[in-house]
Amino acid sequence: MQGRGIRPVDESRITRIVIEESLRDWESLASVDAVVVGAGPSGMTAAYYLARGGARTVVFERRLGFGGGMGGGAMFLHKIVVESPADEVLREVGARAREVEPGVFSLDSAELMAKLASAALDAGAKIIHGVSVEDVIFRRDPLRVEGVVVNWTASELSGLHVDPLFVRARAVLDATGHGAEVVEVASRKVPELGIEIKGERSAYSELSEELVSEGAGAVAPGLYASGMAVARVRGLPRMGPIFGAMLLSGRKAAIDILGDLGIGGRPRSSLPPASSSPAPPGGPPGPGGRRPRGRRPRGPSRGGARLADRPGLPHSRADGPI
Repeated sequence: MQGRGIRPVDESRITRIVIEESLRDWESLASVDAVVVGAGPSGMTAAYYLARGGARTVVFERRLGFGGGMGGGAMFLHKIVVESPADEVLREVGARAREVEPGVFSLDSAELMAKLASAALDAGAKIIHGVSVEDVIFRRDPLRVEGVVVNWTASELSGLHVDPLFVRARAVLDATGHGAEVVEVASRKVPELGIEIKGERSAYSELSEELVSEGAGAVAPGLYASGMAVARVRGLPRMGPIFGAMLLSGRKAAIDILGDLGIGGRPRSSLPPASSSPAPPGGPPGPGGRRPRGRRPRGPSRGGARLADRPGLPHSRADGPI
């Protein structure tokens, strides 16, 4: 083998490298700025903007892949739909789409999954597969969520009792989809947070896209929701294989978190401009690594009435926990 020019690495060295490098990462991830739970479209979008904005960000995904509900497309058909202004996110992450009618775009689900994951990683987010979030960390005085309780998904599936580990975070984003799993456990086990989960409603795509985009953000101090978790928590309809609200809600949640954490002194209404430079040699930096800056994106507003002003559907109080 040595004659072929391949660097010899024996089995024990492979094991040591894997263990040493993994533990190095886990040590740094014990305390971060933001934990995103779920590597679906809203979670990866949020991770991209959070990391690009300077937040040390980790995404925990219970499965061994990216994309959440995007992977199956629509009844296993591989195309999905994105509408404006979410095409801004497509352009930022380099996802190719065809405009099938004004403001309506079609693209491969696999392409968007790959491009969102790549953008988040290149911005400096860390994505860890095979990890489930089973609980939250909370504190009193002031009352708030301050992290998550994690375990290997394999332990969960095996039915073995294995004690978890803890990850402290200044913000936790529930991007778990229809189950809103993190918000659900917080509402049940920390009732003093005053969270009410109203339940997802049946399909009404046009309305849901608008309301989910607008409704993403804080659920309780330190706890946020994006994507279909917003529909579950706030009593909004589902929308099917159209993903504009997933991208826009992830972007809005990231903007709100950056503003609430005061990272870089950025207000809630703005984000740092995107990088136009390639990653440096040796791969992207660690969680929250910064990049050279270029164009500033437009804000995520979709126009129309604010969520709290919308008639006909339950909504949350804009100034407090739901």
